[in-house]
Amino acid sequence: MARVLVVDDDPICRAIACEALSASGHCCVEAEDGEVAVTRLREAAFELVLTDLLMPNKEGIETIMEIRQSWPTVKVIAMSGTAGQDGGIDLLSIAGRLGADATIPKPLRALALLEVVDRVLAKP
Repeated sequence: MARVLVVDDDPICRAIACEALSASGHCCVEAEDGEVAVTRLREAAFELVLTDLLMPNKEGIETIMEIRQSWPTVKVIAMSGTAGQDGGIDLLSIAGRLGADATIPKPLRALALLEVVDRVLAKP
């Protein structure tokens, strides 16, 4: 199974994601924003980063772009609760164009999350 870095400023969302991933056999490490995520990536190897897009300090799009530059083999899944509703900006679509391997809307559902994780990890 994979070593996964879960990045979200919401501790409840991190806990939900880590619980589902851990129950499926993955090893989970948490980070509360993009700055902490980059520090964790420098300290240890990860196969996958699951990151929120709207966070303080260093937001998800910037984090994804840095991951692509510094750790190009790490898979990235972007998540957000603002997927362009009410005519707003579709951040998940932007994340996909800027390097995320997949996207998933929030609130997270365990089965949907695990399906996306399995699909992304299976990609060469």
